Amino acid sequence: MEALYHQTNKQVHEVQSHMGRLETSDKQSVHLVENETQARIDQIFSNLERLEILSSKEPPNKRQNAKLRVDQLKYDVQHLQTALRNFQHRRYTHEQQEREREELMTRTYTTNGAQKKILDVANMLGLSNTVMRLIEKRAFQDKAIMIGGMVITCVLMFLVVKYLT
Repeated sequence: MEALYHQTNKQVHEVQSHMGRLETSDKQSVHLVENETQARIDQIFSNLERLEILSSKEPPNKRQNAKLRVDQLKYDVQHLQTALRNFQHRRYTHEQQEREREELMTRTYTTNGAQKKILDVANMLGLSNTVMRLIEKRAFQDKAIMIGGMVITCVLMFLVVKYLT
């Protein structure tokens, strides 16, 4: 039992060092390191099952201590398993965000598309190009008037607050 306990404890420490390697490994080798770490954790779990059986066969005066040590190892390994799952979840989320970002970057955004459709509809309705240009010019002038009105309103509100309060 002692030899298996020390071997398992050593494996737990090795997995802890592998967890540190996970953070620093590059994208290509991260899967290999994850699989290797998971395989080691599975091996540790099988050792822990054998250790539980062996601890129950210990003499009564040593049984409590043996079970306590096995439970401590089991607790440590469960934390390692959880840490590995958290790392995998973070990596998966990060990769998904990168894919979505790349998808957004490759998309072409055109504001002229809507304007072109409006022009096509207007042409079908029989409006001439000069009328269409006048409408576009009027839209620009309306926008300038709106922005000017907003600025004047803000200035007036500032002056009212400043001098009347």
